[in-house]
Amino acid sequence: MTGLDITLSLLAAAVLGVVAFRMLQLPPMLGYLVVGILIGPYGMGVAEESAVTHELAEFGVVFLMFSIGLEFSLSKLMAMRKAVFGMGMAQVLVTILTAMLFGWGASKLLPQYFQISLAASFALGGALAMSSTAIVSKMLTERLELESLHGRQIISVLLFQDLAVVPLLILVPALASNSGDIVQTLAWASGKAVLVLVLLLVVGQKIMRAWFHIVVRRRSQELFMLNLLLVTLGAAWLTEKAGLSMALGAFVAGMLISETEYRHQVEEDIKPFRDVLLGLFFITIGMLLNVRLVLDHFWMVLLLLTGPVLLKLVLIAALAKAFGNSTSVALRTGLGLAQAGEFGFVLLNQAGGLQMLDPLLVQLILASMVISMLISPFILAKSDVIVMKFSANEWMMQSLALTQIAARTMSTKKHVIIAGFGRSGQSLARILAEENIDYHALDLDPDRVREAQTAGANVSYGDAARRESLLAAGINRAAALVVTYTSTASALKVLHFVNEMNPSLPVIVRSHDDVDLEKLRAAGATEVVPELMEGSLMLASHALVMLGIPLRRVVHRVQMARDARYESLRGFFHGASDAADSPENMQIRLHTIVLTERAKGLGQHLADLKFAEIEVDVHAVRRGKQRLDHQDDIILQDGDVVVVRGTSEAVARAEQRLLK
Repeated sequence: MTGLDITLSLLAAAVLGVVAFRMLQLPPMLGYLVVGILIGPYGMGVAEESAVTHELAEFGVVFLMFSIGLEFSLSKLMAMRKAVFGMGMAQVLVTILTAMLFGWGASKLLPQYFQISLAASFALGGALAMSSTAIVSKMLTERLELESLHGRQIISVLLFQDLAVVPLLILVPALASNSGDIVQTLAWASGKAVLVLVLLLVVGQKIMRAWFHIVVRRRSQELFMLNLLLVTLGAAWLTEKAGLSMALGAFVAGMLISETEYRHQVEEDIKPFRDVLLGLFFITIGMLLNVRLVLDHFWMVLLLLTGPVLLKLVLIAALAKAFGNSTSVALRTGLGLAQAGEFGFVLLNQAGGLQMLDPLLVQLILASMVISMLISPFILAKSDVIVMKFSANEWMMQSLALTQIAARTMSTKKHVIIAGFGRSGQSLARILAEENIDYHALDLDPDRVREAQTAGANVSYGDAARRESLLAAGINRAAALVVTYTSTASALKVLHFVNEMNPSLPVIVRSHDDVDLEKLRAAGATEVVPELMEGSLMLASHALVMLGIPLRRVVHRVQMARDARYESLRGFFHGASDAADSPENMQIRLHTIVLTERAKGLGQHLADLKFAEIEVDVHAVRRGKQRLDHQDDIILQDGDVVVVRGTSEAVARAEQRLLK
C-alpha cells in the first residue's frame, strides 16, 4: 500500500469509528482502538503496519506532549505541588518498584513466559504507572467531577504521570544501553535533561515570547499557524538530533509557550492537529493487537489484565488513604487511575524496540493494556455502585450529606438556593443575609464548605447538578435559584432538573460572556448574567455619573441594555492583543468595511443586500464624520464605512457581498 492508501484507510476508519462510538455515547478514543483492531494486519487486513503508520503515530504523541506542556506552567505546578509531587510522585515510584519486584519474582517462578531483566522491569513499571489522561479527564468532565475531591486527586496524579514521562523516556534507553558503565550512561542522559531544563527556564522563555510578539504583529492567522507548527516540530526535531525523544522536544516547546500570553490561542489552534493525529495514534495501537494471539494465550492475557489493574487500584487507593483522604475518595481515585494510559504504549513500544522484552510478552501486555482502556469508561460509570459496595460508610455518608442539607432547609420557605459558593456565591449570600432573606448554598469544595459552615454560613456539601441535592435543598419550597459559576454544561443540567421538579421557579444563571446566553434562556433560565457584559455596563455607568449625567438617566440606560439582552453591547473590534482569547469570546465580532469605487454594493439600498440571510447585523453606517440613521433607506456611496456584526464566517460573507 502507498502512503496515500494507508492514510485514506486510517481516516475512513477513524470517521466510521468515531461516529459509531459517539452514537453509543462512548469516548471516541475507544472507537479508534476498536477500529485499529478491526482493520489491522491481525484483523481484516485493510491497513498494514508500515513506516507511514509509525510516523503518523509518533506525530500524534508529539502533539499530545505539546498540549500537555501547555498545561505545565510553573505557576500551576507550584500551586498544586503538594498533590502533584506528593501523591503523584509516590504513585509512580511505588508502581515502578512494585513492578520490578514482581518482574524479578516472575522470572524465577514462570521462566517459560518471563525472562525479564531489572532494566526491563523498570520500563514495564513506568508503562504500568501511566493512566489515560484523555479518557479519565473526559469522563470526569462529563460527570461534572473535576472539582470534586477525588477529581482533584486524579488530575494531580495524572499531571505528575505526564511529567514523569519525560525522564522515563530518557532513562529507559539509558538502561537498555550495552555500555559497560551504566552510571556514566545515566549521568550523560541526566546531563542532557538538565540542559533542556536550563534552556526552558533561562533562555527559551524570553526567546519564545519575543519571537511570538514579532509573528503576532504581522496579524496573519496563516503565519501564526505556520509558526506554531514550526516551533512544535522544530523542537521535536532538535531533541531527536540530540539523542532524546521527539516527544520531549514537543513538551519543552509547550512549556515555553505556556509562559506567554498566547497560550490559549495556541491551545485552540493546535487541537485539530492533536486530536486527528492522536486518533491515528490510537488506531495504530489497535493495529498492534493480535487477536489470535490473545485467544491462544487467553488466560495469560486475563492475568496481565486483572493483575495490573487490581494492583494499581490497591496501590493508588492505599496511597490516597495515606495522604489523608476518606475511604470512598481513595477508592474513587484508584478506580479512576487503574487503567493503562497513552504513554504506557509509548514506553512499552520503546522497550520493545530496544529489544528489552520478548516480542510475545510485548504482545500479551499490549493486549491487556488495550482491553483495560476499553473497559475503563464502564468502570468509571459504575464507580458509585462499586464504592458503595466496598466502602461500608459511603452510602451512609451520601445519605448523611443529603440528610444534613434537608435538615438545614426543612424549616425554611421562600429561600434562595445558591449553586456554587465561590466568591460570587458568597457575595450574593452576604447581600441576601443583610436583607433578611433566607438562602442555602451547595458547593463541592469540602474545605470551603467546612470553613464557611464554621463561620455560620448556610452552606452544605452537595452537587447542585444532582436531583437529590436539589430536592434536599428544598427546591419545591424555594423562591429562586441562582447558579453562580460559569459552567454552561452544569447550568443546563440544573435547569433540566428545575424544569422537571419546579418549572415555575425563577432561575438566574451566571455566564462568562454572551455566547451561551440564548442556549441558557431556551433551557429555562429566567435571567442570564454575562459577567463581561455586566462589567462593561458598570464601568460605563460609573463613567457617566462622574461626567455629570443624572443618575436616573444612567440607571435607565443600563436597564435598557439588560432588557434588550445586551444586544447593543454584543460584539467588539478585534486586534492583535485578542489573539489569546478563547474561541467562545471570538464568535461575535464587529468589523468595518470601507466601500471603494469598485465595490459591488455601491448604488444599492442597504435593505436590498439582505444581510439577515447571512446572519449579519449592520451595526452602523458612517459617511464622513456623519452617522447615518434609517439604515434600510440608505443608498451606499463611495467612501461609506459599513460596520457589521456577526461571527467571523458571517462577517467574511458580508464583506464579499459588499465588495465583490
